[in-house]
Amino acid sequence: MARVWKFTSDIDTDQLAPGAYMHEPVHILARHTLQTLRPEFAQSVRKGDILVTDGVLGIGSSREQAVGALRELGIAMVVAPAYSGLFFRNCFNLGLLALQVTETQCIHDGDILALSPDRQSLCLNQHTRLDCAPTPAFLWNLIDNGGLLATLRKTDGLPAGKDV
Repeated sequence: MARVWKFTSDIDTDQLAPGAYMHEPVHILARHTLQTLRPEFAQSVRKGDILVTDGVLGIGSSREQAVGALRELGIAMVVAPAYSGLFFRNCFNLGLLALQVTETQCIHDGDILALSPDRQSLCLNQHTRLDCAPTPAFLWNLIDNGGLLATLRKTDGLPAGKDV
């Protein structure tokens, strides 16, 4: 179970990873995540929290640093009715679970969400079931392994610590 940070609008990658800080390492970039929408977000988010929006998540540029900043802050999952295609795949490649849920309007800031054991739905505040769009097995494999590079290291013998 994790605490929700709720947004009602589209969230673009410039809001997640502001261009003015793109030259900085991810731990510094992350300090500015969503500062234009909620200045307290980066300083207040806790490991395991969940970002939810009613809009499209990850529109804009395809910068993977947007996902990296969320991971750096400890975001465990993102939930939205729709995603930019590249952002969605970057989430899984970097080991961040991205679930598509159409009924995000009933989720509020501070609510508690938990992934069901069958990974087909979310449980909102321990009593409301929210169905998720199906996630293919190969994407669950990326999440289970911690992302694409970790999966490659595990399955193809990529040496530990070596980035491609």
